[in-house]
Amino acid sequence: MKVMVIDGQGGGLGRQLVAAIKAQCPGVRVLAVGTNSAATTAMLRAGADQAATGENAILVGCRRADIIMGPVGIVIADAMLGEITPKAAMAVGQSSAVRVLVPVNQCDNIVAGAQELPMSRLIQSAVDALQNVCNPDHTAGSR
Repeated sequence: MKVMVIDGQGGGLGRQLVAAIKAQCPGVRVLAVGTNSAATTAMLRAGADQAATGENAILVGCRRADIIMGPVGIVIADAMLGEITPKAAMAVGQSSAVRVLVPVNQCDNIVAGAQELPMSRLIQSAVDALQNVCNPDHTAGSR
């Protein structure tokens, strides 16, 4: 199973996602793709198996990933202060991969109905969703 984690800006959300995936989902290969080198470096330091930077890395990774994870902004052109290009957002949206999106209300994108939860709870919810995709018999209470 290959999971691609996409993040931008400082890579804090991506770093937390990568660390949680590596800790809770043994055997999952993580490709970290940052929109900039700071985000890529943060995710690589968190334990990603592979890492790359930039729009083309997103385009290629979307063709190869089984699951794509990141903030909801990765499917919105010009999100994350312009770091998500229209081509990158389209690649994520059109990918045959399952998308697990973290509902962060930032950068002028508000997800109606999304609770304002601490980032640690959002990350755990995303990892629980990943585990359910990887193993439909898994339940969050069986950890």
